[in-house]
Amino acid sequence: MSPRRDALLVTADGAVFRGRSVGAEGVATGEAVFTTSMTGYQEILTDPSYTGQVVVFTVPHVGNYGVNPEDDQASRPAAAGMVVRSLSRTASSHRAQGTLADYLRERGLIAVADVDTRRLTRHLRARGAMPVALGVGADEADVVAAAAEAPPMTGRDLASTVTTAQPYRVEPEGSALGRVVAIDFGMKRDIVASLVRRGLTVDVVPAHTSADEILARRPDGVFLSNGPGDPEPLTGPVATVRALLGRVPIFGICLGHQILGLAVGARTYKLRFGHHGGNHPVRRLGDGQVTITSHNHGFAVDLWSLASTTPPARRGLVTDDLHPPSVETDVGTVVPTHVDLDDGTLEGLRCLDAGAFSVQYHPEAAPGPHDAQGLFDEFVSLMEGG
Repeated sequence: MSPRRDALLVTADGAVFRGRSVGAEGVATGEAVFTTSMTGYQEILTDPSYTGQVVVFTVPHVGNYGVNPEDDQASRPAAAGMVVRSLSRTASSHRAQGTLADYLRERGLIAVADVDTRRLTRHLRARGAMPVALGVGADEADVVAAAAEAPPMTGRDLASTVTTAQPYRVEPEGSALGRVVAIDFGMKRDIVASLVRRGLTVDVVPAHTSADEILARRPDGVFLSNGPGDPEPLTGPVATVRALLGRVPIFGICLGHQILGLAVGARTYKLRFGHHGGNHPVRRLGDGQVTITSHNHGFAVDLWSLASTTPPARRGLVTDDLHPPSVETDVGTVVPTHVDLDDGTLEGLRCLDAGAFSVQYHPEAAPGPHDAQGLFDEFVSLMEGG
C-alpha cells in the first residue's frame, strides 16, 4: 500500500475540503460538477465533454470493478480531476485489467478520496458549479490562489482543444448502407461505434470544417457530436451548421444540440449546476413516453428566445407548456421534442422543414441506460427519406 498523501480541494468561493491523494501529484483547476452516475467512472473520466471539469462522484464507493481499455472513450482522460468519497483498493471483475488507482497515477490525473462528497455536492447545488483547485504536494496558499484565479466555464471554447487534428474514416460493420460526416466537437468512441454498427461509413472531421468541405464528401447525413465548454464562442461551427440546414439530414447530441439551437437563431444559457449522470428522466412531448437518459452538459437551449411571448412560470410538476409549441425561424418551423422532468430544461428539438433534429443527452449510453439508442435508428430513417 502506498503511503498516505494529503490532498486539498478549494472552491472559488473559499470552501476547503481535505482528503487523501489517490492519483498524481500537482495542482489542477477546473469547474467542479457532480455526477449521479453509479457506474461508468472510466467512461466519464475519458469523455471529452468533461474537459476543463473536476468530476465529483455522488456514489460513495468508486473503482470496485477496476478498469479495462475497452471502456475508454478517448485516448487519455479528459477530466481535470476526480473527487470521491471512497476509492476501492481492489478490482473485482472478470474484465478488470488493473485498479482505478493505478490507472489514475499512470495517466497523471489528480484525484482525491476520503472527501465529504455529500457536503461538497450540497455546496455546488446551493451555489452553482464553480471553479476549484485540487492540490497534492502543494502549499495550501498556492491551492487557494489557484482556485481564486481559475477561469469560469462561460465563454470558453474547449471543443477546439479536443477535436481531431485531421479527418479520419471508420468503416461500417457489415454492408455499407450510407455515409455520415461526424463533426468532432469532442466525440466519444462509443458514438462512432453506434453509427458503424448500423452499417454507416463515418468520416470524422475537425470542429471547424466548412460546409463546402463537408458536402464535398457527399454525405447521406451529418452528425454533430458531444463536446465540452460554452457553445456560444463556436461561431464557425454554428455558421457551418446553418449552411448545411435543409441540404442534408442532421442529427446532433449534447453540444451538437446546442450548436443546432444556435444555428436556427436561438440563444443558450448556463445552467446552475448542470446535468451530469445516468439517471435523468426525459419525456417525449409527442406521446408522453419517458426514458431514463445519460447527461453531461452545463448549458441549455432557450427556444423562448425565438418566441414572441414570454415563458410561463413553473408551478409544481414539469408541464409541456414550459416551452413554446413551435417557433418560426429562417429555416422554417422548429418544435421542442423532449423535456427534462427534473427541472423542465429543453432536451430536444426538431427542424420540421430542414430535416434536422437533436437531443441534449447521450443516446450511445457510455455509460448509462440504453433507452435512447433508437435515436440512431431514427437518424438512419431520416437519411433514407423516412
